[in-house]
Amino acid sequence: MKKVLIFGGSGQIGRHLIRRLTKKNHLVTVVTRNLHKKGVILKTQGNPGYIEVIEANVFDENQLNKLFEDKDICINLVGILFENKKNSFKNIHINFPTLLSEKSRNYKLKQFIHVSALGIEKATDSEYAKSKLKGEENILNNFSSSVILRPSLVYSVNDNFTTNIMTLLSLLPIFPLYYNGNTKFSPIHVSDFCEIIVKIIDESISSEIIECVGPEKLSFKEIIKKLLVAIDKKTFLLPVPTFIAKIIAFFLEKLPAPLITRDQLKLLKYDNILSQENKSNIDIGFKSKLKFDEEIVKYSYMWKKGGEYSK
Repeated sequence: MKKVLIFGGSGQIGRHLIRRLTKKNHLVTVVTRNLHKKGVILKTQGNPGYIEVIEANVFDENQLNKLFEDKDICINLVGILFENKKNSFKNIHINFPTLLSEKSRNYKLKQFIHVSALGIEKATDSEYAKSKLKGEENILNNFSSSVILRPSLVYSVNDNFTTNIMTLLSLLPIFPLYYNGNTKFSPIHVSDFCEIIVKIIDESISSEIIECVGPEKLSFKEIIKKLLVAIDKKTFLLPVPTFIAKIIAFFLEKLPAPLITRDQLKLLKYDNILSQENKSNIDIGFKSKLKFDEEIVKYSYMWKKGGEYSK
């Protein structure tokens, strides 16, 4: 039994991970900024008696010190895809993980596990990627018993990728393809990704950057086509020139929850597959099994015309 401290536990990865950790009798403490909004949901994600949900200001040193006092492992799942008035890439991807890695070192934790992103080392023109890389650098400098996980696209019924795209595909007669839809991904189901994290904890793996991928390489266009098949929809896929895509992104990023930003457009230029420069989940003995089209069909019925009973 280990005492695990999780930041960002209310997202799709956190919910699945909490269930797996508590099933193994690990004591999990989940930190949230809004207990009333997220606390009830989080408490149902783990076995009773093995999960504690605490509301805290994550940048308050005194509150953080109390959280770290008796823990064995810290896991950081916090990340953002776009900036807003409340959250910046610098605060969330650099300052916060830097602070957590310092606390992990000072309180002599056994591991600090940080979730980053795949493909960022090539995307030097992206503010998102640069902030992620700087955060990783600070973590490795601060605490030797750190593991940095770089997953490709993590998907499930709770994600913000496949669900948003299926919503758009069900509504739009035409769907834009940026860079001709050629960008490659290795989608990994959240269940497989969480199994990797549990394996890292069970085997006390540290001092590594580990790239996490699913069993397939799919282009963005292939992903869209699989989603269209899953929801039984015919939508025209239209390649969009880069300069037009930038104009579209400029206006969309003004929305509270933008579908795409100019910075995300830059990220789409680069493949999201194994770099061959770091270890992968395969190297640590875990080969992802869940295939993209077999998993999305389990929840894609929500976007079909006839719903669950459509043929």
